[in-house]
Amino acid sequence: MTTAVLTVDQVAVRLGISRWKVHDLIRSRELASFKIGRCRRVSEAAVNAFVSLRTEQEAA
Repeated sequence: MTTAVLTVDQVAVRLGISRWKVHDLIRSRELASFKIGRCRRVSEAAVNAFVSLRTEQEAA
């Protein structure tokens, strides 16, 4: 199974939020990310985990 690696812009589109909000989530460590050189990347698994966690928090 291959895990896709997304750019900040791609994450923003998937979540329906601005790229600035994605950067805020990364800075607050709510969304896991890593750097390749100077480029910030987010794994698809990290996006799925973020959505799952937020969904559980809202349901509680």
